[in-house]
Amino acid sequence: MIAMWMNRKRALQLTAWFLENQRDLPWRRQGDPYSIWLSEIMLQQTRVEFVKERFLQFQKELPDIASLASCDEERLMKLWEGMGYYSRVRNLQKCAAVIMKQYKGKLPEDPLVLQKLPGIGPYTAGAIASIAFQVPSAAVDGNVMRVYARVKGDRTDIKSAKAKKLYQKELQLFLDQNADALTQEEPRFVSLFTQAMMELGAIVCVPNGLPFCRKCPWRNDCTANLNNLCEEIPVRSKRKTRRIEERTILVIRNGDRFLIHRRKKTGLLAGLLEFPGTESRLSVSEALHKAEEYGMTPLRIHVLPDSRHIFTHVEWQMTAFEIQVSDFELTDGDYFWMTKKELQSVAIPSAFHAYLDYYSIR
Repeated sequence: MIAMWMNRKRALQLTAWFLENQRDLPWRRQGDPYSIWLSEIMLQQTRVEFVKERFLQFQKELPDIASLASCDEERLMKLWEGMGYYSRVRNLQKCAAVIMKQYKGKLPEDPLVLQKLPGIGPYTAGAIASIAFQVPSAAVDGNVMRVYARVKGDRTDIKSAKAKKLYQKELQLFLDQNADALTQEEPRFVSLFTQAMMELGAIVCVPNGLPFCRKCPWRNDCTANLNNLCEEIPVRSKRKTRRIEERTILVIRNGDRFLIHRRKKTGLLAGLLEFPGTESRLSVSEALHKAEEYGMTPLRIHVLPDSRHIFTHVEWQMTAFEIQVSDFELTDGDYFWMTKKELQSVAIPSAFHAYLDYYSIR
């Protein structure tokens, strides 16, 4: 039997705090299932402040599930540009297509059904079901786990499957036993509770630095706060060392045209457009030789500023050259010429933004 920390009094304390302190976020103002779903996918490993503006832009262009399902891929990638993790938006569109075909264009309410859709895992399913449809379904993300580890004084590694399973089970049991009664007191209880747990972790029990315990509705019941353990809890296993990869970017130009390459359909930045290059650091002479390997005649070469880009598990450290070449015919379908204006209308991963900015393309 689980020894639950959560009870009705604490749950109502939390929802009351949320109603007074919640941030003004566009998807909260709208509150429809599509907005909730879209925001949850966008917020995965992306800062809220960045998502706010992009959410409004994306929704203006694709206001509903039907428009998302039918959107042209290049346009979709452009709308997502800079958000990273492009597999998220591909799964978003796959999911929209399934919803249109199997669910008459409406998101299912059942979290178990939601989990079967592309790109929707247990957390996202719980968030959509509870926030959009008032279905008592626990949604446990990093914010919730951090809060719960501190209030319970639990030293289980919060990056472990064990901790997530434990907190998910306890919160789901609490909702199963109490949601009906609490909804009688506050009709929006389930939605408010899910959002409040996340919000508490986002703005009070913060991930970096010490929490703002004096602002917390649970400060007098929190084990970590009462025992000065906030620097020790939550326990997190050490992150793996990020792999360093040296790369050379070749900005190959013929007049006002840029040579662009489409990446393979699998792996990092799958299927996206990029400046061609190598997975090694080249010298000036090696860069010229590489251009010749493409079948080009280099006319002149110019060294561009170095740049770097950090992904979750790898860091690219980039050397770059601009190489002007004479006109020649492309034979590989993965390479093509694009003008500056054309580049402005397609999605280029943020790893290459330093070079887009260099040419004032963005």
